[in-house]
Amino acid sequence: MAKEPVRVLVTGAAGQIGYALVPMIARGVMLGPDQPVILHMLDIPPAAEALNGVKMELVDAASPLLKGVVATTDVVEACTGVNIAVMVGGFPRKEGMERKDVMSKNVSIYKSQASALEQHAAPNCKVLVVANPANTNALILKEFAPSIPAKNITALTRLDHNRALGQISERLNVQVCDVKNVIIWGNHSSTQYPDVNHATVKTPSGEKPVRELVKDDAWLNGEFITTVQQRGAAIIKARKLSSALSAASSACDHIRDWVLGTPEGTWVSMGVYSDGSYNVPAGVIYSFPVTCKNGEWTIVQGLAIDDLSRKKLDITGAELCEEKELAYSCLS
Repeated sequence: MAKEPVRVLVTGAAGQIGYALVPMIARGVMLGPDQPVILHMLDIPPAAEALNGVKMELVDAASPLLKGVVATTDVVEACTGVNIAVMVGGFPRKEGMERKDVMSKNVSIYKSQASALEQHAAPNCKVLVVANPANTNALILKEFAPSIPAKNITALTRLDHNRALGQISERLNVQVCDVKNVIIWGNHSSTQYPDVNHATVKTPSGEKPVRELVKDDAWLNGEFITTVQQRGAAIIKARKLSSALSAASSACDHIRDWVLGTPEGTWVSMGVYSDGSYNVPAGVIYSFPVTCKNGEWTIVQGLAIDDLSRKKLDITGAELCEEKELAYSCLS
């Protein structure tokens, strides 16, 4: 028997990431090859014509799983009945702007979108925030959508997780699917901590620790970390545009694993509401290693944290607390 369609909202759908993301969703990359979807696409009024162009292309792509498209500039229409919301729209930092200016703009955007989701989304709607500052935008959304469970509001650090997997696979000249259990701790910013201390690689003689195979702690504790932290800036320098394809792909990975589950023995990185695990600040959206089952994520517990890691977990946690304070000051 055919499944009921899932309604998936993409905000900022006429933008670069949205344009890469919506065909992936329509083709089953996010929710699987047998799950029909109805796409809800939201953008701002000046982008209405471009948004309609995206809708025309979706029709022309004739994806069998796509059972309907709502393309709108009205936030209530966009949020009505949605089961999954991917929040790509936000206010980007422009030249000469202070962090507080960007935060203030995003606080007002996420406040209004939170309120529309709160009132009009389907019960148990799952939310993924992609727009930067992703962790703190997700926190604002949580504050203004109190009836959506905190565990249903997440931020995208899967892009950083995938970047870390990619760097290890290139360094060792192995398939990226054979590398697993890297961790992104903390904020989706340049303070994030890409951690390989528990990561392994599948080899003909079984799984081996990444550190044992790389045999270069200086690279793993230095250049590897900064490459992952600065990868977004490197792509802007190369493309003259920000990461869109990889961001869209990782958003699909994030939702797919959350909804359909992570493979046994594998964890992924998600920005989730911190309960204070690993002595990081509670009450912020912080990236942890998680496993997913039956549509629920669980923080992986009991991993050893060495001294270098402890410092890095604390630095990114402190930045998230500062961002939270700044965001809350924009509310008053």
